[in-house]
Amino acid sequence: MKATPIYAHLLSRDEIIAGGFRETPAPVAPPSLDVPGVMKALAPLRAASNKRGMVELAITAGPLAILWVVAGLLVRAEIWWGLLLVIPAGAFLLRLFMIQHDCGHGSFFRGKKANGWVGRIIGVLTLTPYEYWRRAHAHHHAGTGNLDRRGAGDIDTLTLEEFRQRTPWQRLRYRMYRHPVVLFLLGPAYQFLLVHRLPPKLKTSRAVWLSVMGTNCAVAVFAIAMIALFGLKTVLLVHLPITLVAATLGIWLFYIQHQFEHTVWDPAEDWSFHKAALHGSSYFDLPPVLRWFSANIGVHHVHHLSSGIPFYRLQKALAIVPHLKNVGRMTLLQSFSTVRLALWDEDSRRMISFKDAATA
Repeated sequence: MKATPIYAHLLSRDEIIAGGFRETPAPVAPPSLDVPGVMKALAPLRAASNKRGMVELAITAGPLAILWVVAGLLVRAEIWWGLLLVIPAGAFLLRLFMIQHDCGHGSFFRGKKANGWVGRIIGVLTLTPYEYWRRAHAHHHAGTGNLDRRGAGDIDTLTLEEFRQRTPWQRLRYRMYRHPVVLFLLGPAYQFLLVHRLPPKLKTSRAVWLSVMGTNCAVAVFAIAMIALFGLKTVLLVHLPITLVAATLGIWLFYIQHQFEHTVWDPAEDWSFHKAALHGSSYFDLPPVLRWFSANIGVHHVHHLSSGIPFYRLQKALAIVPHLKNVGRMTLLQSFSTVRLALWDEDSRRMISFKDAATA
């Protein structure tokens, strides 16, 4: 995959490496932070550890498998409290997806092949075609906070002025799309069960086509094997809820990381990668247990600044550069207030609700 001129000035060195690009743009530093100095300080964290990667994979996939089997056996015996196990199992599946996420950035293992094959195998469990998702996610990193590059794997976001210019029917559709029931309940199921089976613009890339079709075939083989072992009813009652729990948690995290009140959106002429990374991505300061299950993805501003850092070293970045703890910080309690936000107000430069838009 080669960089086109339109992408060349949008990509950081990290995203160029992750996406296979070769050009390196000049860094653009946001005010009050020495970005070159920060990048230099964080550079030692970028070296992946194969040993650590294997340990993280084992302590995530192992408990997931155990929980699945125990839940399956209990449900098969009609011991219905076993269904409660789908919640922790969903949390472990979420963490497995985060490992796939790091593989897509080439940061989980040292070797490209190891990252690729582990990412593809995990994709069978997460219902996420590795190559398709990797490329879409690289575009997300390359254009986060860019008003002229919306739609690259992002949650649809309109500006206040754009919303006002829409027809009543278009405004209603957008309101429905941004409703929490759609975003966090229906949306995850639609994305992982349907969209990932046949992504849009599939014909544009043979590698993506093979990734999607190969994942679909592997999912079918896995499903047949599990049905043969546990029965169709058990698989539907156990695996489907586990998948939906993980998908919902994943979409929630993705939402929180960019849809907070004081995020940053700019037109292309005013946009810079480092500014968008630091100020358009949140620092979701979670309790230790939730931080572990989410694989430190809450340290999202650092992840966007340097995606080559494995998730198991993201917390160290905050210790090395303490100032980063004060950038875009959001607690778990504070995160719930972001659900009402739906529009970017270019005048006040903040996300606002539909209620705020009516009085703006």
